[in-house]
Amino acid sequence: MRKFVFLMAASLMSVFTVKPAVAGSPAAPVSLSGEAQPAGTSVASDGAGPNAQGSMPAAAVNDDSTTPASDRILASKVGVGVKLSPLGIGIEAATPVTFHTNVRVGFNFFGYSRDFTVDGINYNANLSFRSLETHFDWFPFSNGFHLSPGLMAYNGNRVKANAAVPGGDQFTLGGVTYMSDTADPVTGTGRIDFGSVAPTVLVGWGNLVPRRSSKHISVPVEIGAAFQGSPKATLNLVGTACDPAGVVCQNVADNQPFQNNVVAQQNKLNNNLSFLKAYPIISVGFGYKF
Repeated sequence: MRKFVFLMAASLMSVFTVKPAVAGSPAAPVSLSGEAQPAGTSVASDGAGPNAQGSMPAAAVNDDSTTPASDRILASKVGVGVKLSPLGIGIEAATPVTFHTNVRVGFNFFGYSRDFTVDGINYNANLSFRSLETHFDWFPFSNGFHLSPGLMAYNGNRVKANAAVPGGDQFTLGGVTYMSDTADPVTGTGRIDFGSVAPTVLVGWGNLVPRRSSKHISVPVEIGAAFQGSPKATLNLVGTACDPAGVVCQNVADNQPFQNNVVAQQNKLNNNLSFLKAYPIISVGFGYKF
């Protein structure tokens, strides 16, 4: 019995006894079994080894290598760009929603003036383009190719014109020829309006928010259309119109056949512009990701 107690005491002492470390070198850790562990390893309190709860390899501290690439890239990213298209000069911005999708919003503007003549009527036209567009960009192949359904939330594109026929000149409305009175020449206004809201569909290459963290510059290219409906032309004329010989003259406001021919002229303009109900969009831009 005494021998058994002696052996138990000796075993306990061996567990808690640590050999002195050599001067200048770290002491080797000791396990609960009393065996020295290799230098550089840690002893887990529950005996489960270096991966047990409460221990962490030094290399894993402050290391985001296990964080998904998409989470690291999508954090606080925004891209801005400028572009040229038939809608004018565009400024836009985009931000990621998921690794494969962006939301994008942009504003386009353009102004242009031109003089031209149609059927003997001289027009001084002013083209004013103002539009606000939004898009949902989908990148199905994890590269620059994308499909972008969207909406032209505000379509302020329009054409306004002043019309005039010098006195003594002939002009045609609805297939009927008139002469502008020299004392009270025919003048007026005209305009072309488009639908105020228009869905859009675009396909293209390029991403304002490149997914590669080191890439900041992009050159997006897109092609598609805005489905704005048929344009609506409006023509208003005042003054006095005469027959081609200049013998019979009448104020156009009181001349119903003349007004009917004005409507016919509007319809002609609308037919000529009907191809614009699907307004073509081809754009090239330059973007930078912050």
